[in-house]
Amino acid sequence: MRRVLAVLAAMPLIFFAAACGSEESPATGASAGVNAGVKVTGNVGAKPTVTFPSGSPATKSSYEVIQPGTGAAVKAGDKLIVNLTVFNWDGKGNAVQGSSYDTKAPETIPVNEQLPQVLQEGFTKVKHGGRLLAVLANDSIPQQQQQTAPAEPTKVFVIDVVGAQPAALKAATGKETGQSLAGAKVENPGGDKAPTLTTKTSEKPSDKLVVKTIIEGTGAKVQPTQTLTVHYTGKIWGTDKQFDSSWERGQPAEFPLNGVIKGWQQGLAGVPVGSRVVLSIPPDLGYGDQAQQNIPAKSTLVFVVDILAAY
Repeated sequence: MRRVLAVLAAMPLIFFAAACGSEESPATGASAGVNAGVKVTGNVGAKPTVTFPSGSPATKSSYEVIQPGTGAAVKAGDKLIVNLTVFNWDGKGNAVQGSSYDTKAPETIPVNEQLPQVLQEGFTKVKHGGRLLAVLANDSIPQQQQQTAPAEPTKVFVIDVVGAQPAALKAATGKETGQSLAGAKVENPGGDKAPTLTTKTSEKPSDKLVVKTIIEGTGAKVQPTQTLTVHYTGKIWGTDKQFDSSWERGQPAEFPLNGVIKGWQQGLAGVPVGSRVVLSIPPDLGYGDQAQQNIPAKSTLVFVVDILAAY
C-alpha cells in the first residue's frame, strides 16, 4: 500500500502519511458520527454517490458507519480486502480521485498502527460486508509533519469491506514439479522447514533470467503491483556464498514486488501463491556493477523463494 497507485495515487500517501518519516503516532481526535454533512447513498457492492455540504471542507477527521455489515468482525492485524472511492474535499469541485469499482481491482489495507487513528477506530466498528465513511483532514497527520509538509486537501473515503486476506502460509505447499536449475541444487525437507540451496558449481551461469518452479502452489497468481510475504535464501552463483536468508532470521520478508530488483519483479510475477521457486538472476537484473554488502559487483544471484502471501 505504500506504492503510488496509477488511479488512486493520493490514497496510500494519505493512509500512511502518519507512518512515513516520523516516530510520532497519528494525531488522535477522530470523531464517530461527525462527518460535517457528507452524505453517502447507494448500495454496498457498487460505487457510492457522495454529496458534500456547501462551505469550507471539514478540518477535523471523523468517521461514520454507513452500513455495519453482517459478516466477521474486523480485528487489528487483519489485511482487509476493500473497495474504496476517494474524493478531494476542497469546497469547489470535490472531485473523485478514483474508485476501485472503476478499476475492478479491490485493494488490501493492513489494519495496524500505521493507519491514521480515524481509520484504526472506524474499522473496528464495521464487519465484513459493511461500509465506512472516513473524513481525513490534516489533523490526522502528526504535528511534526504538519509543520514541515504542505497542507493536503481534506480527503473523503468510502470504504466497502469485502473480506480479509487469509493468514500467510508458513512455507510452500503443493506438489513437487521435478524441475531443477542446472548449476544449483535445492533440497526440500518437507513441512515448514527451510529448503537447502547449494550453488557451488563450475558451470557458467546464464546471462538470462532463469526461473524454475520446485513446488507449485495452488493460490492466486502474483500480480506485479502486489505486496508479497516470502521466505527466501540468497547465494552467489558458483561460490555457495550465502548473503541473506529470511529463514535464518526466523521472520518472513514483506515488500512491494515493484520495489525490489528486476529479477524478482520479472521472476515472481505470475507465480501462484504457495509456490517454491529457484531463480538465477544475471547482474543486469540484479545489482549490476554496484557491489552490495556481501555481494560483489557483477554477481549472478541465486534465490530459493517461498511465496507465502500476496495482497
